[in-house]
Amino acid sequence: MSTLITPSSRRQFLTLLGLSAVAVSCGSGGGGVANDQTKTLRYQGWAGAVILPELAEDLGFLEDVKLKWVGNTISGPQDIQSAATGQVDFGGAFNGAVVKLAARKAPITAVISYYGVDKAAYNGFYVPKDSPIRSARDLIGKKVGMNTLGAHSEAMLDIYLQRHGLSQADIKKVEPLVVPPVNTEQSLRQKQIQVGVLGDILRDKALQTGGIRPLFTDYQLLGDFSAGTYVLNDRFLKENPGTARTFVTGIARVIEWARATPRDEVIARQVEIVKKRGRNEGTAPLKYWKSFGVAETAGRITDKEFQLWIDWLAERGDIEKGQVKASDLYTNEFNAYSRKDKQSAAKPTSKSGS
Repeated sequence: MSTLITPSSRRQFLTLLGLSAVAVSCGSGGGGVANDQTKTLRYQGWAGAVILPELAEDLGFLEDVKLKWVGNTISGPQDIQSAATGQVDFGGAFNGAVVKLAARKAPITAVISYYGVDKAAYNGFYVPKDSPIRSARDLIGKKVGMNTLGAHSEAMLDIYLQRHGLSQADIKKVEPLVVPPVNTEQSLRQKQIQVGVLGDILRDKALQTGGIRPLFTDYQLLGDFSAGTYVLNDRFLKENPGTARTFVTGIARVIEWARATPRDEVIARQVEIVKKRGRNEGTAPLKYWKSFGVAETAGRITDKEFQLWIDWLAERGDIEKGQVKASDLYTNEFNAYSRKDKQSAAKPTSKSGS
């Protein structure tokens, strides 16, 4: 059983999140000439899961661009910090985490949405069926386990508490804790935490076992929305615009491919990828996949996907009002997805699959 990681305070975590901003001169390398652009992108994966770039590469949608796996992460903020400092070439995180890092002058730009919330893809805040917790106020003094702080789950928790009338003083009495996702269900059942955040595969497996119920879900709070974006280092974008365009457009194509393809086929493709990459992972959890949850066509980004979190962070005091402008955080310049791509998305070009 993994030990729960309890930061001494949220503020310390957010301070650490901003440290990567000092790396304003870092990049991923690659030549500055158009025909000398890097064609290999380093990245972090997620254990037991297939991320959109991996799926795009397997389908042939990345064309001559290749991916190089350097390890796994369980934290979106950590992933985009690594992109900001040049340890990897792209990273993905909850949009609020992107706002915080950008507010600290980190050299990153969001280029495409990669996950979101819909009726099939959502995160729930679960309690044991016999738990006395029935309302927001019941969470005061309780431990809430989530994969990382300062990101999607903590934002949802804060919004839920605010909408149900809790003061900032009371909100601070609710204790979010970092728990590895694969241990959240066990921690909840063993009463090490009173609430556990579960999403997608882990949620469905826990519900299948029984004995838990949702207090609320992010879909109930906000409906359909794109929640996270992939970011690239600004220097990488400047030096490798062609590679960036191929990469982003390939992800756009796979988003629409997943929408148009029967669920069983999408799952089968992910299982095939996990088996081929040889990282000693099981494939059984993949059968629970339902949706990537991206709201906008081809993952294109709009101001609204950042403005909610800018306002939330300003209200919390994590950033100053007016410090960050939504339109400065992202670009759709490298997303060349078109109607032609839509027509061809259902036809994978990779030789590795049907």
